[in-house]
Amino acid sequence: MAPLIAITGNYSSGMCTMLEGYFASVVQAGGSPVIIPPYADEALMESLLEHVDGLILSGGGDIDPHLLGEEPLPEVGQPNVPRDAQELPLVRMAVHKQIPLLGICRGVQVMTAALGGKLWQDIYVQANATLNHDQSPAPRYTTSHTVSILPDTLLGKIFGQESTGQRVNSFHHQAVREAAPGFRVSALSPDGIIEAVESTEGKPMIGVQWHPECMILGNDTSMLPLFRWLVGEAKSFAEARRFHRHHLTLDTHCDTPMFFHQHIDFHSRDSRILVNLPNMRDGNLDATIMVAYIPQDLPGHYDYAAATRKADELLDGIEELGIGNEEIGIARTPEELYINKEKGRKSIMLGIENGYAIGDELSRVEHFRRRGVVYMTLCHNGNNAICASARPRDNETIFAHRGLSDFGREVVSEMNRVGMMVDLSHAAEQSFYDALALSRTPIVCSHSSSRALCNHPRNLTDDQLRALRECGGVAQVCLYSGFLRPEAEGRATARDAVRHLLHMIDVCGIDHVGIGTDFDGDGGIIGCADASEVMNITRRLQAEGLSDDDLRKIWGENFLRVMRQAQAL
Repeated sequence: MAPLIAITGNYSSGMCTMLEGYFASVVQAGGSPVIIPPYADEALMESLLEHVDGLILSGGGDIDPHLLGEEPLPEVGQPNVPRDAQELPLVRMAVHKQIPLLGICRGVQVMTAALGGKLWQDIYVQANATLNHDQSPAPRYTTSHTVSILPDTLLGKIFGQESTGQRVNSFHHQAVREAAPGFRVSALSPDGIIEAVESTEGKPMIGVQWHPECMILGNDTSMLPLFRWLVGEAKSFAEARRFHRHHLTLDTHCDTPMFFHQHIDFHSRDSRILVNLPNMRDGNLDATIMVAYIPQDLPGHYDYAAATRKADELLDGIEELGIGNEEIGIARTPEELYINKEKGRKSIMLGIENGYAIGDELSRVEHFRRRGVVYMTLCHNGNNAICASARPRDNETIFAHRGLSDFGREVVSEMNRVGMMVDLSHAAEQSFYDALALSRTPIVCSHSSSRALCNHPRNLTDDQLRALRECGGVAQVCLYSGFLRPEAEGRATARDAVRHLLHMIDVCGIDHVGIGTDFDGDGGIIGCADASEVMNITRRLQAEGLSDDDLRKIWGENFLRVMRQAQAL
């Protein structure tokens, strides 16, 4: 089906209007246009964005400078208050939902104002513009000047050039003064006025100051690549959203409880945390496994009783998230995840990161399993009484073992007995192989990437991946930048995460991989920075040719298969 592209309508004298070029360009590019009138009901806007696949912010009158904390200059025209009231919040919602967005003339200014950038109220008075940026009364489908498309930009790829000679038309006196955070300038006019901006965070969002929709009215197709880009992104977005709506998606590791002491509000869009209910809704993420992360005391100063109390406190906090809210619930089995999905509820599962939480008391394994803990990561950074860590700390001579200790062997057997999954992320290689040989059920690595692609001791070697395949286990790609590319190469992107995942599939097969983001720990990369952006991974995997069956396995089926095996014993 053609993707549905919503276009904001112009508004004046009590009438909503739309110039033909907007919808004609969308149709020519393969989209299905729909015009939306201005209204200020944000609940209706949310509903609208759940049904459209792309958004165009059309041109029109001035933006009210008061909305940017400025007094209007005499040159500012009558602000279009109804449009401002709709379009500014609409942009913010679209950004959270990753909806492909093209801003045109006023539209690029709306994008900038909505997201924290700055505008010129009048480029002639404030920016010393020397070109005529209003070519009226010349026909709108003729060009008036050139723009320079900057190097290494998405805009340059769209037009197949990085050039000083892109011809454009021009009808404005307001303009972008400073791109919003998360955006960069991608085109300039000869007198230095910003002519285009685009996302630097992997979001499919571009704004242009000219009017590309007008060119088709003069039988000029030079601007169709911009609309084809939008329609192509909308198709990809629609396909990913379709998958997420019809299939369960599970992130197997997040550290949100680390922020409980800050009195976060999980049910609102609390900016202090990457995983919250609005972000899960926007990203169409159904479930996450929240872990009670337990840091270790300094070597030689181990307080096991305090560690157990801390784990119980954090688990209490996780369980409280599901109290009195019909939108989210605690799940303890795979079946409960699917029941919640059917009811339209998000799910949280309980985990423990670092077996230090049980200290040296074997009975605490059953204690935590009875609380609903589905897996325990045997160690973290630093050796403990259970096993050696991939990143031991200095002076840890109290734990001389290279792999599982004798106590650790008892722990793994007890975890098997009570139905708790054994998680070997953070474990040393010898600990990994010792647990693999001992466990009666497959093991998991809830958030680990490929060492062949990023040589970090926390990552898994190809031999470890093959060993996981042989035992029926699962390795979950971690979205921590330092595990995806060397830090000297800069912050990792969603492309890097997909590269790791595809390599792991090549080595151990599609039945043994998944995704554990490590959000609110160290996880979060360009293009998948929080729970609202997880569909971007799906989009990239679909572009690589992975089927729905493949994606179902990656987004939870593989991990839940191991969980069922563990809980069945």
